[in-house]
Amino acid sequence: MKRFVAIADGRVQRVGYRDHVFEETFGMDISGYVKNLDTGEVEIVAEGQENDLLDLIKKINIIQRPIAVQSFQITWEEPTGAFSRFEIIRGDIQDETFERMDYAGKVLHSIDRKMDQSVNLQTVALDKMDQSLNLHNMTLDKQDQSLKLHNITLEKQDGMLDKQDQMLEIGRETKEEIVGLRKDTGRYLEDEFREIKKKLSSLEDALVRAGIQV
Repeated sequence: MKRFVAIADGRVQRVGYRDHVFEETFGMDISGYVKNLDTGEVEIVAEGQENDLLDLIKKINIIQRPIAVQSFQITWEEPTGAFSRFEIIRGDIQDETFERMDYAGKVLHSIDRKMDQSVNLQTVALDKMDQSLNLHNMTLDKQDQSLKLHNITLEKQDGMLDKQDQMLEIGRETKEEIVGLRKDTGRYLEDEFREIKKKLSSLEDALVRAGIQV
């Protein structure tokens, strides 16, 4: 068992420091007390296992709004076993009432400040949401433009395919005309050759009859 007497100075009265010290002893086998001094300091007397006492010292020697421990003087002593539990030693009713009112006012001020911070954070979040929506709208606009360009491209491709079909049709018609012309020309030449052969044969017969050997 060990015992220490600590004097905490700074912003330690009317800020809920005694309640903080009391709450930090929960779950520990620590006995003693915490009380306000007329000097504006707070006295803590604690007995228990050394590890628990060292842990308690770390948790109560703090600067944590609205508490600000500026000085923490510790004196180690032999335990007396005079305490059965850890408690807060209160002052007279008027002082305690004023301290509670001061502490409540500080808590309300802290809550109000946190609410302002929360509102600011919400405003920032809403601004970011607006920016995100604007970016989303811009993306949708670009997608619409892209779809329009795609549709225009498809229409042009359809027009090109129509022209290709027309050219293929013209090509087929031209080919058919050429084939027909070749056939007509072939038949015409065959007829002409037959006619020439007939005339040559008649001429040859006439020469033979005239006694001219061919």
